[in-house]
Amino acid sequence: MKLAPRLAVLLAAVAVTATACAPQTSDNSSSGKDEKSGTLRVWLFQEVDTKPKQKVVDAVLADFEKAHEGTEVDVEYIPVETRAQRIKAAFNDPDSAPDVIEYGNTDTAGYVKDGGLADVTEEFDAWDEAKDTDPTARQSVTVDGKVYGAPYFVGVRALYYRTDVFDELGLEAPRSLEELASTAKQVRAAKPDLYGIAVGGAYTYGAMPFLWAHGGELATGKGGSYASALDSAAARKGVEAYTSLFGDDNCPAAKCAGMGGNDTVTAFASGKAAMAIGGDFSHQAVEAGKVKGKYAVVPLPGVEPGSIAPAFAGGNNIGVLKSTSHRTLAVDLMKRLASKQAQGELFDAMGFLPTYTDVRQQVAAEEPFVKPFVDTLAAGTKFVPASAAWATIDSSLVLPTMFQEVVSGKKDVSAAVRDAAEKMDAAFGSAG
Repeated sequence: MKLAPRLAVLLAAVAVTATACAPQTSDNSSSGKDEKSGTLRVWLFQEVDTKPKQKVVDAVLADFEKAHEGTEVDVEYIPVETRAQRIKAAFNDPDSAPDVIEYGNTDTAGYVKDGGLADVTEEFDAWDEAKDTDPTARQSVTVDGKVYGAPYFVGVRALYYRTDVFDELGLEAPRSLEELASTAKQVRAAKPDLYGIAVGGAYTYGAMPFLWAHGGELATGKGGSYASALDSAAARKGVEAYTSLFGDDNCPAAKCAGMGGNDTVTAFASGKAAMAIGGDFSHQAVEAGKVKGKYAVVPLPGVEPGSIAPAFAGGNNIGVLKSTSHRTLAVDLMKRLASKQAQGELFDAMGFLPTYTDVRQQVAAEEPFVKPFVDTLAAGTKFVPASAAWATIDSSLVLPTMFQEVVSGKKDVSAAVRDAAEKMDAAFGSAG
């Protein structure tokens, strides 16, 4: 699509404001330097199809380099799956670390505890555009009242399904998780070459809605003190519901146990699955696939017919590393990458939902595909524990291991959940 005229005018106006009102930053990086020229290194995440994102980023970098004579930007697109190891290593080796990174909003607390992210509270509060940031998005860059980045996009997941397959088989979009399971098996029985719904044993954020919809929680507690809640009757029901989708009657464990989120979206986009749980950020990849014009999206249903399963309130942020020797430039680049103009263009290119309430309202009013995701946001979302321990839990693959142990038959649900809960509690205890 092209940006609608009203949105284009809005973004053009704020783009001028974003650069004109950028304050000078103080020299408080851990490197003790604040060089005003040279090369800045940036790490951004790879996507299923990175090219549309890269086009938007390249335009931002061109303007940035034009505004800062003698400055160049070197961008590397890194795999999401190995981000924890790469970024942790960067924190420990400032000489080879980037100046600016894209990071998942679940990583904020852990990265702050590791001392890797720069406190940009002063610059963020002085930034005119920041006043329109969604409160939840601002919370995702905030730890103990201090801001450690700029929200980049907000993401939630919903249910993609093949309208051509459903029409051929006389099926309706499922209205409950029970209907989802039965519909998936109907498709698989009628079309053995398709997964009824593509699911992945390594797809943590696609599995969580099943747990939450059944009344389960990841953990209990607050203020940095948490305990795992996985080993509860409600949570076990959610794990059982998700893992029941692995098998020859839907998505064979031998092929699907190791799949992550991108894998399931790729399976759907390539025509190998009748359904998949994908994000608003998956839209571009699906549109570029074989199912273009043959699919629709609805909120992922909950337990009760007509309800919506709580979705993970995902999204990414842009942060400045504390070790940068180009703090002023890095903060300016952070704001440009996360500006209203850039977020509007990212929506245009990738379907990423903006973190600014005014821009998001505008695109939601003008793009029908956004509605199921906005409806999902409105129904209530969930987040991971706001603890530095989550980075450890996530990077050590505690939840994927739990799912994979169940679907492989290595452990039953009770044993797998109990072991995962113990690992989570150990991580919470170590985090203090």
